[in-house]
Amino acid sequence: MKIQETEIIELMSSEKSREKGVRLMMDAYQSRLYWHIRRFVVDHDLAQDILQDTFIKAYQNFHQFKRESQLYTWLYRIATNESLQQLNKMKKMQKSDEEVTSHLQNLVADNVQPSADEIQILLQQAISTLPEKQKLVFNMRYYEDLPYEDISQILDMSVGTLKTNYHYAKQKVEDYLKQNYTE
Repeated sequence: MKIQETEIIELMSSEKSREKGVRLMMDAYQSRLYWHIRRFVVDHDLAQDILQDTFIKAYQNFHQFKRESQLYTWLYRIATNESLQQLNKMKKMQKSDEEVTSHLQNLVADNVQPSADEIQILLQQAISTLPEKQKLVFNMRYYEDLPYEDISQILDMSVGTLKTNYHYAKQKVEDYLKQNYTE
């Protein structure tokens, strides 16, 4: 991946080869960035839109890439910022998740064995209760298994702070699941 990253940076740095560099960058990082974004916004179409916005911003602002970090770290940071902006917009317009919560509570009350999809919904519901920083750290560490050093560069936070946030997030998710799901 390092060789491809170097090639992408070289192509993106030249006006003549920038479009080829963008295509190569999209091919290399599209899937990873999509799933990173999808864990924040859940909705497929919205994740696709944010992914497109991420690549547009990367293209428009490539001159600001200082090469002090890896290219994918820089892209993750853009994707994270775009996702957070979208979540903030949605919070202003969003209805509460009462329907999902009500459904899950009914499952638990009826002692019905939830399906894998329902368990996934419960996990997403637990994650959605986390504060933004803990949610970011939890998603990057739990789902993407990113090293703390990479997350540190993406979020511009110290490794110690990240570990603390992840620990608290993990504990809150476990507590939520224990409280809301009993076999």
